[in-house]
Amino acid sequence: MKTRISELLNIKYPIIQGGMAWVAEHHLAAGVSNGGGLGIIAAGSAPVEVVREEIRKAKTLTDKPFGVNIMLLSPYASEIADLVVEEKVSVVTTGAGNPEKYIPMWKEAGIKVIPVVASVALAKRMEKHGADAVVAEGCEAGGHIGELTTMALIPQIVDAINIPVIAAGGIGDGRGLAAVFMLGAEAGQIGTRFVVSHESIVHPNYKKRLIDSRDIDSTVTGRSTGHPVRSIRNQMTRQYTRLEQEGKSFEELELLTLGSLRKAVVEGDINNGSVMAGQIAGLVSKEQSCKEIISEIIEEAEKLLKID
Repeated sequence: MKTRISELLNIKYPIIQGGMAWVAEHHLAAGVSNGGGLGIIAAGSAPVEVVREEIRKAKTLTDKPFGVNIMLLSPYASEIADLVVEEKVSVVTTGAGNPEKYIPMWKEAGIKVIPVVASVALAKRMEKHGADAVVAEGCEAGGHIGELTTMALIPQIVDAINIPVIAAGGIGDGRGLAAVFMLGAEAGQIGTRFVVSHESIVHPNYKKRLIDSRDIDSTVTGRSTGHPVRSIRNQMTRQYTRLEQEGKSFEELELLTLGSLRKAVVEGDINNGSVMAGQIAGLVSKEQSCKEIISEIIEEAEKLLKID
């Protein structure tokens, strides 16, 4: 299953792992890369030395390419932008902002630059400034989301730019990957299904909650603030929604969610923590290795696309 993305990134299969804060660390990134996809370490809001250690640990677990996701709202974003050059990282994906001021430095260092976008306008701007590809993410995804669905967003971005498009949001199996290929994408970015992989370090409570999820269990909070987030319904999301309806300030709402992702991922508090997951959580039924997940998805997609 060769595409411009698999050739660009020197990976066996056109599957990218999502850059999920607190979840996407060196074990998961290496597991996905060793399975034939592109693993990603999520820098999140972590200090530069923490990210450096994650990169170096990943290098001890895989000799395959892997990337780093830089969350541009992080107070350490500029330092991590320099770090990926120092550590000779193969690929950088970016989120929560515009990375164009860093692109010349990354390109000069031979780093492949793949911003995450949620609109045609941003995709076109990223192409203009030298991005190698984009991840076009629909609102079915977990975590911070835009407004357009994957079904509507992907073909519009594919038509608007010449660089390859990686689809994200709502891809949980081979059917989803085949579907986004039909929309013009050349790879799929997958997050939620890798959260329950053997290599994922998230708390067992978090994994079990995803595996037990139904189709209607995800919800979006934060629309009133302009920062919508998709996660699994729980006590925290219900409280957040109530405060939103009461017209509470952004600061009050932020106070409720402060440290909530860590609370769920590390401590296993799935009632008061933020259990971020995409709408495909209802498709997730078991814990597997990254290699098994990738192989299963590729095999199913190839049958549907009639690839020998």
